[in-house]
Amino acid sequence: MSKKILVVGGGLAGTIVANGLCRHLGKELRSKTVQITMLGTSERHLYQPALLFVPFGLAGEDDLFRNQRKLLNRHITYHVDPAKHIDAKNKKVTTKQGKVLYYDYLILATGSRIMPQSIPGMAEGGHWFYDLDGARKMRSALQEFTGGKIIINVNAPHKCPVAPLEITFMLYDYLEKRGLLDKSEITYTYPIGRLHALEPVADWCKPEMDKKGIKYETFFNAETVDPEKKTITSMEGSTLEYDMLITIPPHAGMDVVDKSNLGRGGWATTDPKSLQHSKHDTIFVIGDTTDIPISKAGSTAHFETEVVIANITSLIQEGCWSRYYDGKVFCFLETGMDEGTYVWFDYETPPNPGPSSQMIHWLKLTYNRLYWLSARGLL
Repeated sequence: MSKKILVVGGGLAGTIVANGLCRHLGKELRSKTVQITMLGTSERHLYQPALLFVPFGLAGEDDLFRNQRKLLNRHITYHVDPAKHIDAKNKKVTTKQGKVLYYDYLILATGSRIMPQSIPGMAEGGHWFYDLDGARKMRSALQEFTGGKIIINVNAPHKCPVAPLEITFMLYDYLEKRGLLDKSEITYTYPIGRLHALEPVADWCKPEMDKKGIKYETFFNAETVDPEKKTITSMEGSTLEYDMLITIPPHAGMDVVDKSNLGRGGWATTDPKSLQHSKHDTIFVIGDTTDIPISKAGSTAHFETEVVIANITSLIQEGCWSRYYDGKVFCFLETGMDEGTYVWFDYETPPNPGPSSQMIHWLKLTYNRLYWLSARGLL
């Protein structure tokens, strides 16, 4: 009988892993001893990191999307039909349309979703760039902005750990180029006692904010937003007034993870090295779906997929394990409109941001163009 590989999720992580497995298991796919099926939510694939550039008019919407089926290897069967329930004991998945699919190996790549509605008033009073509709509204608001107080409010958990810093520094340059900097005040809030969860990054960004005159407040966990009064209040009792509120909304995983008893909050319980589900060794978890306490970022997904591809290939072809994940993450960090730096780290090595340069900014823009090759598993 053929081995059935089922990928649940058609975002970056799911697409890379499915295409990568096709590249390594070509002989088995041609002989039909392996089958690969993917369940997704859309015919279109969105390049999410480019949403950061939309509010500033630096990315066109046509650059954000590709046809999902055209990104996938021809050996992959793709269904626009999300998983409704996963029966790990019997190795089967039931979809929202009622299909029942069995698997030998399941790859959970269900991703995450923003939850601005979980904080009263935030959906009505805030702007964000984590989905296309939000990025469009933020673009319109910035175009109409003539000066005032801007609050950049960071909530946890959230994906792309450096995005709050990127939007802050890019906004500073944007206001400066529009001649609005002297008429504006930027305040950045963070939920813990420093400016970033990664201490070396927090140590790096504090003097950068001080140099630019960006204000900040730590231990600020948003509790309510009042869109009429234009205030945001924290659980700690601090209330800030704003003319424009830019928020990094809290994120959650997908309901199917909770309803299938595979994790809490939509985050699947995951072994940090094998990337297998902690209770089911035929389930692998990648990307935002894991509960591993590391960055939820595209590069994290990329490095994780390399490990999962190697191990499933080795298990099918040789009956043995191949390698473990070392926690590697690499993130470009825009420090303005035309400069950037980067951070990389793993389970053993802390991040160490370097000086900003225009070259690193252009490297990030280059990667944006190469993303589609990465999704196809070619990079």
